[in-house]
Amino acid sequence: MTEISAQLVKQLRDRTGAGMMDAKKALVEAAGDMEKAVDILRLKGVAKAASKGDREANAGVIAVACDGNSGVMVEINSETDFVARNEKFQAFAEKVLDAAVKAEGSLEKLLASKLGAEDFNTALTSQIATTGEKLEVKRSEKIEVKSGAVVAYIHNKMGAKTGLIGVLLGIESSADKAKIVEVGDQIAMHIAAAAPIALDAADVPADKLAREKAIAAEKAAASGKPAEIVAKMVDGAIRKYYDEVVLLEQAFFIDPSKKIKDIVKTISPDAKITEFLRYQIG
Repeated sequence: MTEISAQLVKQLRDRTGAGMMDAKKALVEAAGDMEKAVDILRLKGVAKAASKGDREANAGVIAVACDGNSGVMVEINSETDFVARNEKFQAFAEKVLDAAVKAEGSLEKLLASKLGAEDFNTALTSQIATTGEKLEVKRSEKIEVKSGAVVAYIHNKMGAKTGLIGVLLGIESSADKAKIVEVGDQIAMHIAAAAPIALDAADVPADKLAREKAIAAEKAAASGKPAEIVAKMVDGAIRKYYDEVVLLEQAFFIDPSKKIKDIVKTISPDAKITEFLRYQIG
């Protein structure tokens, strides 16, 4: 058997991030040839990736990048929080985020891009070999405004650009950008905490609204009241539902006496939220 020095093993580990025993086995198999050992580890990484295909990756990070009038957010999943908090995984997540920015938030373009000198799949496979867990990039999107600002917020931070919850908020306004960002930061924190599902009532998914109406109608009918009263009870229940899930109708978490639509107007009379994104791991 070829004698492999500890220094050679360290060089391969530093280069690939592989575990000590995996690195040593690869060097032995490659008879000490560093390049062959790298290729062996990559091939093993492919095998590991295939074997993990049916496992659940419900941990990971949300990575967020924001630059004035635009922002990009991406979700990168791992199997455990332990791996997600690892420095090498965090560095990998930031590389993915940089590539997502270049891909303008398109998941399809991101997965077909390069991470440094490697194509995306090769880099991902190498990371899987390093962590020993199933990893995947689940989603990526971009928000952009013509005039105003895009504000980013990260909750439960793990790194400078990563955390467990990420928010991007687009606000159009003629106000000074500093004012937009000041108020926008508070609204973004509200979004992270309150988890709205739509910007306004018209954006509530039809299936969710239909379900709420059906539940409200069943409860109202059970009261035994006349049909016209039942109809009013259903309308009241839906208004309450909108107050709970529609961003503009939600009570502001800092001052519940005001709604988010009122807070937006403190920026300027013409201020409006164009869209928002909220990602949460799991």
